[in-house]
Amino acid sequence: MPVGSGDERVAPGPIGRSSRRPCRGSQAAGRVQVVEDHLVTRADRWAATMAGRRVGADVRQAHADGFEIRVGPLEPLDRQARETAEDAVLASGATRANGAGTRARHEDADPWRTCFERDRDRILHSSSFRRLAGKTQVFIFPADHQRTRLTHALEVAQVATAIGRACRLNVALVEAIALGHDCGHGPGGHASEDALGLFVPGFDHAVWGAEVTAAPLNLCAETLDGIRNHSWSRPSPATPEGQVVGLADRVAYCAHDLEDAVHAGVLRSDDLPADVAERCGTTRSAQLQAWITDIVETTSTTGLVGLSDWAADALASLRQFNHERIYLRPESRAQADAVIAMLRALVEHYVAHPDALPESAQSQDRTLDAVAYVDGMTDRFACSQAVGLLGWPADRLPRGLDLG
Repeated sequence: MPVGSGDERVAPGPIGRSSRRPCRGSQAAGRVQVVEDHLVTRADRWAATMAGRRVGADVRQAHADGFEIRVGPLEPLDRQARETAEDAVLASGATRANGAGTRARHEDADPWRTCFERDRDRILHSSSFRRLAGKTQVFIFPADHQRTRLTHALEVAQVATAIGRACRLNVALVEAIALGHDCGHGPGGHASEDALGLFVPGFDHAVWGAEVTAAPLNLCAETLDGIRNHSWSRPSPATPEGQVVGLADRVAYCAHDLEDAVHAGVLRSDDLPADVAERCGTTRSAQLQAWITDIVETTSTTGLVGLSDWAADALASLRQFNHERIYLRPESRAQADAVIAMLRALVEHYVAHPDALPESAQSQDRTLDAVAYVDGMTDRFACSQAVGLLGWPADRLPRGLDLG
């Protein structure tokens, strides 16, 4: 019987509504009781799973009513066996995993994971990777469905691994570089590089990410090389996997920044340059498919990681269009100016007041300490620090779409 009072029936209708309301108080109390009973029941069900389900003498499984699915007996593949199998599958020019990899600080090899799989896992579990969720891709304080710097990294990893797998490259290395490539980014997008460059001349998020942000992770030299040189303005990465990530980064952001701008009302889909629409389609999905396919075909036929002429021209056309219509529009420039002013003021404050930094962020170089701390901030934390430490009014802060 639907929740009601006494014999009263509640006619079917929209949630929270009924055709008759004989006693609102008792109905509300009844609904609350149903919810409370449901929560207790759910909590009891969850608590009952604490120990799992015993199957035989030495095995526990997760589900109380699980199927008996057997995968063995089997001989597990340890790292060395997997490296041997990997060597037979990879292309001749692909990067091979070798023991623990070449790291700044020696480590013993993992018994199960290759060195590049360890790098990928360390990046995924790092605080610098998690903070990318709060850092600008294009729009500060993005709406729910717009990209952040974290979702950008995930999309780059998808594009890059699709290419790397098809070209028989080392997918674990591709993924590690892709996930870590923007960990050195500061808050507020690329404007942070202009802000921090005042204190660290030539500041580049790629170099900073490899040499400062990722330093505690003790990543392999090949992973760091790919992170350091993923930007096209940098020297070419030394591995084909790093070169794939460099292409995937540009392909991904050109397509998804356009999609976000259309959804935000900054552009219309029919504003797209004709050569891009004709050759790569008008949707993000079609565009990614076109460029991924071209990179795979070009790489497999020439042996060089790259694009064909027509695909490179179309990508350049879209990037130029995005620069003119998205990144350099007046609202974006105003946003960048506000970011630069805020971050510079925060660095200056921490240089003048080093004790305001967490003890773990202090060393012998006040300027580098301040830059590293500010670079690691999320957008919202930087804004809150500007208000709390510097006394900035809200109208001086960078403004996103959700802030009016």
